[in-house]
Amino acid sequence: MNIREKINDYFGGNYVQKKIAYLLLKYGLRINGNKIYCGPIEQSSSKLARAISIDYRIVNDTIKKINQDPELKKFFSSLEPTPNLKNTAQQFEWGILEIIPENSHKSGIFAGVATLIAEEGISIRQAIGEDYELTEEPKLIIVTEKPIPGKLISKIKQVPGVKAITIY
Repeated sequence: MNIREKINDYFGGNYVQKKIAYLLLKYGLRINGNKIYCGPIEQSSSKLARAISIDYRIVNDTIKKINQDPELKKFFSSLEPTPNLKNTAQQFEWGILEIIPENSHKSGIFAGVATLIAEEGISIRQAIGEDYELTEEPKLIIVTEKPIPGKLISKIKQVPGVKAITIY
């Protein structure tokens, strides 16, 4: 199932309900019954609505509509939030590498980059690959136990499929 197509087709021209579905997806907010959860913590419809400047009833209607479709219900009831260490890594003197692929469908990009990092004796603390179905310009974010040395940057740029990299 292509989740972007499924959401777009299912909600048709209802832009606001699509926006809510993508917000749930972006933050890993799970639906259980008619309630929204971030992990085990229940979230209120009104606070979610305020975050995107809409009426809370539209959030409730969207949840009900998601629950009416078995595929979407199963998908949204299985989501989990994932912390992204990118914005806190510098505070701990970790390395941050952001990779933009030439083609997000190409396999082996992460494997090639991870191999080079491992050969330098650097551990990867976290790797988050944005889904090409859900993001206009997906990227791979890698947080390492220490900053990436300059000599490794040129090697990473040569990994097949790497279009660009940013080191923070």
